[in-house]
Amino acid sequence: MPLPALPPRAPGIEARGVARAEVGRGMPVVDVVVIGGGQAGLATGYHLRRTGLSHVILDAQEEPGGAWRHAWESLRLFSPALFSSLPGWPMEGGPDHYPTRDEAVDYLGRYEERYALPVLRPVRVDAVRREGAHLVVEADRGVWRAAAVVSATGSWEAPYVPEYPGRERYGGVQLHSARYRNPEPFVGKRVLVVGGGNSGAQILAELSRVADATWVTLREPRLLPDHIDGRHLFDQATAVYRARQEGRASPEPASLGDVVMVPPVREARDRRVLRTVRPFERFTAEGVVWEDGREERVDAVVWCTGFRPALDHLRPLGVLEADGRVRLEGNRSVRERRLWMVGYGNWTGFASATLIGVGRSARAVVAEIVDALAPA
Repeated sequence: MPLPALPPRAPGIEARGVARAEVGRGMPVVDVVVIGGGQAGLATGYHLRRTGLSHVILDAQEEPGGAWRHAWESLRLFSPALFSSLPGWPMEGGPDHYPTRDEAVDYLGRYEERYALPVLRPVRVDAVRREGAHLVVEADRGVWRAAAVVSATGSWEAPYVPEYPGRERYGGVQLHSARYRNPEPFVGKRVLVVGGGNSGAQILAELSRVADATWVTLREPRLLPDHIDGRHLFDQATAVYRARQEGRASPEPASLGDVVMVPPVREARDRRVLRTVRPFERFTAEGVVWEDGREERVDAVVWCTGFRPALDHLRPLGVLEADGRVRLEGNRSVRERRLWMVGYGNWTGFASATLIGVGRSARAVVAEIVDALAPA
């Protein structure tokens, strides 16, 4: 039976490839609801489509692409295309091309179409609640009942900005990398880029061409050799992960948070602008005060300080711990056994927040759901 239609106020939402669904108590009933239609949700859908379980993927975005749609315009993936792919279908570009943001968005859209994944959008999930043998997923465009729920919302909607004394009285521009698009608003400005990861390096490289930009990091970032990219990092980290799982000693690998020298970052290094300073002590109304007591006027601060998991929709279940995460056994919630998590970082599966790594976690989650829903 096809998935029941959404209410009339949901124009443009289309379901594709739903295995089966029923109507119960006025709301759709499916075996599995996946919350989030970015890379983690699509990888989960890829594996679900082979099971025969009825399922739907609810995505809050207007169009395909997940969080990649909101990244800055010049972003480059730090793994080559061949090694930045979801299960089943490699991204075009081969082993030497570092895809752009737009290429990643296009790939996810075509991946969704290729496998006819049952994505409904835009559907923003507000809450997940218990109702007898089901979990009830409440959204702005409808309500679903499911035997299992996979949360795959990622972290893009929960940007993190550290507390700094005086930050609330600073009168300049403050912008998280989640909202940064291009350098145009900062031409000729004095800008601090705060954060030592790949986003900080790429945004600093871009801003330094048009602004007086300074890179502020807690410690000196590790700039990897030019021949090391995300593929090598993933392979190294996988070897270490397996060794630790088997109780074997292993050297500490390069981190997935180390700075990969994609072409724009290499160019900035060659211009000798890829230098960092340690953090300032506090804000003033017009700028910052550095550790040596020197005050400096600053027009803008771009925070490249990461994200936290976007899990407010799970609060009604009482599964969130003090750190904002869900306590898991593997990828399955300890407090709510009908809930699984995919794509939030290493705590939800090794490298599960990466295109190349999320497929493994998604495959394991779907296998567990099949076992959990199998008739007794």
